[in-house]
Order: sequence, then structure tokens, then C-alpha cells
Amino acid sequence: MPTRWVKFVFAIFLLPICAILSQTFFTAFARATATRRLWAGEEFWFFSLGAVLWLIAFFGLPRPLVIYVFGHELTHALWVWLMGGRVSRFRVSRDGGHVVTSKANFWIALAPYFFPIYSILAIAIYGALSLFLNMQPYGRLLYAVIGATWTFHFTFTCWMIPKNQTDLSDQGTFFSLVVIYLMNLLLLSVMLILASTDITFTSFGADLVTNFGHFTQWTLELLHDLTAHNL
Repeated sequence: MPTRWVKFVFAIFLLPICAILSQTFFTAFARATATRRLWAGEEFWFFSLGAVLWLIAFFGLPRPLVIYVFGHELTHALWVWLMGGRVSRFRVSRDGGHVVTSKANFWIALAPYFFPIYSILAIAIYGALSLFLNMQPYGRLLYAVIGATWTFHFTFTCWMIPKNQTDLSDQGTFFSLVVIYLMNLLLLSVMLILASTDITFTSFGADLVTNFGHFTQWTLELLHDLTAHNL
């Protein structure tokens, strides 16, 4: 069986996971906002400020394509290194870029669409400086930078996906879109947990288990009804 067909079938089985995680995320987000504690936190406001500033720049100014392409190819290269591969060529220009590597798989191909490289770099730099300096007064700036860089990642990802990206088509477009959605939602879920005092990894995991149980029960009832109808 061709690899693409295997990935297509695998993506179908990932759809229920996407649905369960989506329900859990939006329920947790609604709960956090209903208590008004999420809205009141400076993390939320400075993250939102950074996001809004980037949206104004994205839609109102010339788009920094070279910065995006550099981050895109750097993410490919970083995931190649993480998986034990080697990068022999790294090329970036306004018209596009590419890396030549000794290793290739769907994680490496799709990483730029779910791994916000500039947000990760901002957190890494902040953490490194914290080892030598008191960075607490600049915490608000970090939230704003993360808001801007994550929105940079999100807007460019949405903008680039419809442009017939070979990263997606080579892996199977349907499979790629499902993986990208799922991984981005996982990242958003982690960010929500870290930003809210009302949500913990334990409570979020418990909600996931509960929603999985509801989905399983609904599936079994549906299969029972279909079987009874056919009989």
C-alpha cells in the first residue's frame, strides 16, 4: 500500500483526537474567561498587545518574507538536527528557500507550520539571560514578544498553506493539514494552561479523559443504532 494512503487512513483516525482536543480547549478557554481571571492577567493583555501590533503590521505593511523564509528553513534545519541528521546546504531569499539534508520525514517537513521558531527563540534568549541578569522586570515585554511572534507564525502559516506548498503535498495534503491543526492546538492548549491560574495540566488532562469517554459512548451508541436499524 502506498505511503500516502497509509497516512491518509492515519489522518482519518486522528480526526476524533482533533475533535476531542478542540472541545477540551474551547471549554477550558470559556471557563477561564468566564471567571474573568484570564482577562485580568497581565500575561493575557501583553500577549494580546503583541498579537494586535503584529496583525496591524501584517495587513498594513509590506510583509517581511525574508524573515519568514529564514525562520521556515531554520525550523527545517533544527528538526533535522534534533533527529540526528545533517544539513549540507541552507539557502534563503525573498523568492523562497531550501535546505539540503541527510534525513527527511513528515515531522521535518511539517515542523515550520506548527513550531513557532521565533517564539521559541524569544523564550530561550529570555531564559539564558535570566541565568545572569534579573529579567523579571522585562516579563511583560516577553509576553508581548511571544504574542507578536506566535501571531507571526499563525498568520504566515494560514497565508502560505493555500499556496501549493510542496512540504504539504509531498506528505499528503489531508494528512499534513490534520497534523498541523493538531500540533498547533496542542501548543495553544499548553499556552492556555500556562497563562491561566484556573487551569492546570491535571485538570486539562481530566477534561480530555472525560471528553474521550463521552465520544466513545456516543460512538458506541451510534454503532448500536446503525446495527439495530440494519437488522
